[in-house]
Amino acid sequence: MKYFNTAGPVNCDEHYCLDPIHRFDLEEILFLIDQKKYFVLHAPRQTGKTSSLLALMDYINKQETYRCLYANFEKGQSARSDVRRGMRAVIGEIASRARDYLRDGFPLEQMTTIMDVWGEDSVLNELLSQWAQNSPRPIVLLIDEIDALIGDTLISTLRQIRAGYDKKPDNFPQSIILCGVRDVRDYRIHSEREKTVITGGSAFNVKAESLRMGDFSSDEVKRLYQIHTEETGQAFEPDAMDHVWELTRGQPWLVNALGYEVCFKMKEGRDRGVLISKELIETAKENLILRRETHLDQLADKLKEKRVRSVIEPLMTGTPDPGAMLEDDIQYAVDLGLIHRKPQLTVANAIYKEIIPRMLTEATQDALPFQTHWYVLPDGRLDMNKLMTAFQEFFREHSEHWVERFDYKEAGPHLLMQAFLQRIVNSGGRIDREYGLGRRRTDLLIIWKYSTGVQKVVIELKILHKGLDATIAQGLEQTADYMDKSGADEGHLVIFDRREGRKWEDKIFQRGEKHNGTAIAVWGM
Repeated sequence: MKYFNTAGPVNCDEHYCLDPIHRFDLEEILFLIDQKKYFVLHAPRQTGKTSSLLALMDYINKQETYRCLYANFEKGQSARSDVRRGMRAVIGEIASRARDYLRDGFPLEQMTTIMDVWGEDSVLNELLSQWAQNSPRPIVLLIDEIDALIGDTLISTLRQIRAGYDKKPDNFPQSIILCGVRDVRDYRIHSEREKTVITGGSAFNVKAESLRMGDFSSDEVKRLYQIHTEETGQAFEPDAMDHVWELTRGQPWLVNALGYEVCFKMKEGRDRGVLISKELIETAKENLILRRETHLDQLADKLKEKRVRSVIEPLMTGTPDPGAMLEDDIQYAVDLGLIHRKPQLTVANAIYKEIIPRMLTEATQDALPFQTHWYVLPDGRLDMNKLMTAFQEFFREHSEHWVERFDYKEAGPHLLMQAFLQRIVNSGGRIDREYGLGRRRTDLLIIWKYSTGVQKVVIELKILHKGLDATIAQGLEQTADYMDKSGADEGHLVIFDRREGRKWEDKIFQRGEKHNGTAIAVWGM
C-alpha cells in the first residue's frame, strides 16, 4: 500500500508522489549544465530538494552524456571548523556515493593517498580533478546540504571548488549544483583561521545562477490527493481540498502530513468508505500542531533567532517598524519558508500563522491559573463578557511581569491575550488568526462547538497608535468587517495602550459600541 510521505526522500514506488523531476525547471537546469555552469538550487527544508536531486541524477545518467553523482555533505557538519575532519567527511561521501551509484571505485581508492599528499586545503580539488581525468564522460556533481557545513570547513569547500572552475570539463566536473536552504551569496561565514566574516559570494564567485524550488500549486495538491483516491477509492469533499490549500499554501511537508494524518493515522479516516471532509482536515491539523511534529518543532526553534524575531514580531502586531527590519533578515525568513513577500509580506500559510503564537506562548498557557469550565454557560456557550473581564483584570495586575517572559516583547500583549484564550479554548474549540505587516491589528476568530451549534466570536487586537477615539473608530470598522466575513455573531475590540506614563485608571475601560448596527464590546487595557 502506498501512503503520503513525511520523512526522507520520496520513493514513487512506495509513496504518493508527483514526479520529482518536474518540481523544478528541468529545461533550464539542463541548459545550464550543457553550458558548463556552476549554480545554486535552494528551497526551504522539507520541500522536496533531495528527492528532486536524486531524480535529476537518474535522469541525467540515463541520457549517457554525462556521469552525474548526488552527494550529501551534511555529515561534515560535526567537524565544524576542523577542516581536516570536514574534508575527510566530504571526500568520503563523494567516494562512497560514486561506488554505490556509478559503480566507480576510483575516488574511494585514491582518497587516502590524495589526503596524505595534498592535505585538507587541496584534497577536494585534487580528488575531483583526478576523478574527472579518469572519467569516460564529463562529471556533473550535485551537492546537497552544502549549508550544513560550518565555518572554515564551508569556506574551504567553496574555495576548493572555485579553484577548479577553470579546469572543467576535462580536469574538473563539467557542472556543479550547490543545494541548500539559502542562496550561497547570503552566507555569512565566521572563519576562525582568518578571524573575520566571509561572504558566500566572495568564497564562490563562479556561481552563474540561483534557482529556487517552489511549493506545490493548488492543482498539484489536488493531483497528489487524487492519487490516494485512485489507489483506495476514498474521496475528498471539494471544500476539504480547498481547506488543505488554505492551510498549507502548498508547503509539501504540510500537504503530505495532513494527508497522512487524516487518511492513515486517524481511525475514522482509515475507513475507506468515509468521505474526507473539511472537518476531518481541521482535526488533522490540530493533531499535527498538538504533537509538534518534527517539521513544526524545527520551525519553533527558528523563532528563537534574533533575525527571525525582527521579521515575525512586526507581522504579529501588524505595526511596521521600517528601521527594525533588515533586508537580509527578511530574505532569511523567506528562505526558511516562514514568510512570503507577495502579494505582501505575510506568514507563509495558515498553519504557520496559528502555530507561531501557540509555540511562543506554550509555557505561558500551561502556567496561567484559569480553567475552561469557569467561563462556560449552562447552554454550553462561552461567556465572553466574563472571560474578557477576567483577562482585563489579569492584564492590569500581572501584564508587566508576564510580558517580560516573552522574547517577543513588542508583541507581548498580543501573545499574552492569545495564550489566555488558547488556554480556555483548547478543550472545546479553536482560534483562527489573521495578522500581517501594515494591518495594525490582529484578528482572532474563536470557533466554539456546543451541544446545539457553533459559537463564533471575533476579537480584534489593536495597539493605540492615534488618539483613542480615532483608534476605536477604525477598530470598530475593522471588527465589524471581520465579523461579517467570518459569520460571527459576537465581536470584541481590545485596545492596548502602551504609552509611557499612563495610569491604569486611564487605560482600563469597557463600553458597548455599534458600527452600522453591529454591536461590539470595546475593552481598554
